[in-house]
Amino acid sequence: MAEAEHIQVQHILIGFKGSVPGKPISRSKEEAKTLAYDLLSQAQGGADFDGLVKQYTDDSHPGIYGMSNKGVKPAQGEYQRTQMVPAFGNAGFPLEVGGVGIADFDTTTSPYGWHIVKRTK
Repeated sequence: MAEAEHIQVQHILIGFKGSVPGKPISRSKEEAKTLAYDLLSQAQGGADFDGLVKQYTDDSHPGIYGMSNKGVKPAQGEYQRTQMVPAFGNAGFPLEVGGVGIADFDTTTSPYGWHIVKRTK
């Protein structure tokens, strides 16, 4: 199946000590990974995603971003996929609307930590 041209996602960023500039996060990388996968499980099990964002994200609430796919002109208020950290689009574009996935911490594609991503449009 071809990826959508435009999507909207909401995400929870789970960082660790030193991974998110300006955020005083005290958890270790191992604690962050454990928490991220726990939240992924909760979200895939039907938990209120917005509530999880409010409670846990190391980004700002509501954490909603619109993106246009590679080679597609962004709509008003959207980012081009290539303007975001690669893991964000890599996790978001393959999802069906309502689906939840995760982008693992990676120094190149997801340098701020783990992203639990829900496709909203």
